[in-house]
Amino acid sequence: MKLTLHEIAKVVGALNDVSEFDDLNITNIEFDSRKIKSGNLFLPLKGMRDGHDFIETAFANGAVATFSEKKVINYPYILVADTLKAFQTLAQYYLRKMAVDVIAVTGSNGKTTTKDMIAAILVTTYKTYKTQGNYNNEIGLPYTVLHMPDETEKIVLEMGQDHLGDIALLSELARPHIAVVTLIGEAHLEFFGSREKIAQGKMQITQGMDEEGVLIAPADKIINAYLPDNQKIIRFGADKDIYLTDLEESRDSLTFRTNFLEGPIRLPVTGKYNATNAMIASYVGQLLKIAEDQIASALSQLKLTGNRTQWKKATNGADILSDVYNANPTAMRLILETFSTIASNEGGRKIAVLADMKELGENSVQMHTELITSLSPDDLDTVIFYGSDIADLAQLASQMFPIGKVYYFKKTLDQDQFADLVECIKGLLKPQDQILFKGSNSMNLSEVVDLLEEA
Repeated sequence: MKLTLHEIAKVVGALNDVSEFDDLNITNIEFDSRKIKSGNLFLPLKGMRDGHDFIETAFANGAVATFSEKKVINYPYILVADTLKAFQTLAQYYLRKMAVDVIAVTGSNGKTTTKDMIAAILVTTYKTYKTQGNYNNEIGLPYTVLHMPDETEKIVLEMGQDHLGDIALLSELARPHIAVVTLIGEAHLEFFGSREKIAQGKMQITQGMDEEGVLIAPADKIINAYLPDNQKIIRFGADKDIYLTDLEESRDSLTFRTNFLEGPIRLPVTGKYNATNAMIASYVGQLLKIAEDQIASALSQLKLTGNRTQWKKATNGADILSDVYNANPTAMRLILETFSTIASNEGGRKIAVLADMKELGENSVQMHTELITSLSPDDLDTVIFYGSDIADLAQLASQMFPIGKVYYFKKTLDQDQFADLVECIKGLLKPQDQILFKGSNSMNLSEVVDLLEEA
């Protein structure tokens, strides 16, 4: 990190006179005292515990200074009214100082995958950094910025939201030159109340953009009221500015063409929605003058963040399609469509394990039961349900599927049948089978996948 203590103090408007301390070179900033290394600046945040309680530990681990909201004895410190706001201000300044181009990505589905795809394309031509893991909120985004390598030219930042205004804050901080909205779905509907409010929140990604910025957004009419007047806008979808053609899907790959690239694109992942994500990433690459052969090559070797439409193998040889990082009705329908169209293994069955989708609000049960239209005994041999809000869907499915082909396991405050779920799957699964896992991360289906791989 190319920052000094005095420079940081000036940027954040320190409330104390830091000239009494040496103008130290700051190697990095950490808010976890256990991760502190020599030369770091400590950032005490207030959460379940007050980070100020760990200032002594941070210095013992090698910190040379700390932010603080109160006076610190015996150590160099930068006094501020709010450590988080100071952190965000510093990240905003650092992006400008390092003259890094920002590509921002948000959406109810596909934002992490699209971020990964964009970064994979950009790294062929530029020094590129991207959001690591799920560091996409008011703490994670500035953390990402302040941890990018010194030589970074392009940074791809994922932006998440739990409440209205979250994306606006992140956009103002990052000032993106290119902004991408992948899809408006039902994620976090519990906090927003409607898709319209979700759309409003996602479209605030444009709030920090300059007039020369480019917005890439879906053709969904729900966002029309929130489109900016002062940016170039590229809409994607059938007969729009950019669109897919000649899409072919197999068990573990996709091939497609676009209306703006000459040749075909091949992806080593499945799911038609991933073709859309790759098309968006390809267009970003074209905007940034990356050669078409470089775009195609990067996507053909793509490696996605784990548990997102990922094929794995059970120890008995069965094929596992793991998509358990998160879930909402749109994502559930899309993965069921993909799984249903994939050819079965010879002599094998298709089994779907579906768990609760969280944060859907007061209509959660209804939104679960509406998924019955995506379930058919013509496409699936067996369906296994796990959760509480999904119980009514399980009941409907039991009336549609043959006897013995639908299983339901509870997860309530009083009873959790997780162990029974695992034993049921282990008993059912045969080497020739294909099994899909889909549910919200908190339902712990990833643990079932791990157990099948290790069993």
